[in-house]
Amino acid sequence: MPGLRLVLASNNAKKLQELQALLGALPLELVAQGSLGVAEAEEPHVTFLENALAKARHAAAASGLPAIADDSGLCVPALGGAPGVISAHFAGLVPPDADREATRRRQDAANNHLLLQRMQALTTADERRARFVCTLVAVRAEDDPEPLVAFGRWEGQLLAATRGDAGFGYDPLLFIPAEACTVAEMAPEQKNRLSHRALAAAQMAALMRQAWGL
Repeated sequence: MPGLRLVLASNNAKKLQELQALLGALPLELVAQGSLGVAEAEEPHVTFLENALAKARHAAAASGLPAIADDSGLCVPALGGAPGVISAHFAGLVPPDADREATRRRQDAANNHLLLQRMQALTTADERRARFVCTLVAVRAEDDPEPLVAFGRWEGQLLAATRGDAGFGYDPLLFIPAEACTVAEMAPEQKNRLSHRALAAAQMAALMRQAWGL
């Protein structure tokens, strides 16, 4: 399937950039669903896998094209896995701006602030363990009986204050001991080599080559 046009079931510009870089070796064109007039899907489920599958199916049904969805977030064992699947709106939805990216920045700040509050009483290294989790699901059509599924997990520790200006979401709070920095202090190339999304994308690329013949 050379030159495959693949719909990303997201309107997150930074997520699109990351996945374009991570899947760049494959002969495909990744397009955001919003550019095709596809609305965002509901995400009512309690697992990343179920939400990613729902989003991929929705984008494929609305566009008539193969689709890929990413459902990802931060899981903190000491908080029972929270923020988990509600990572993107952990603090509740902030009022939207006309500028989508400005809204995302304010949402990120609110989410990080709430997480810092919840973590105040947790002081040991074990209590502050956290991981970024990514589930990627790709479907050839809405009714594809064989969705491709890939997972990635990136372990770290939560800091007591944000550090770094790169990335998005909880990147300024997750410290990666092996790299001696937060995710938000990494260069894009470094993050794309190590991240939960990089691990999942590498698995997905292998699956697409094997199952879809890319």
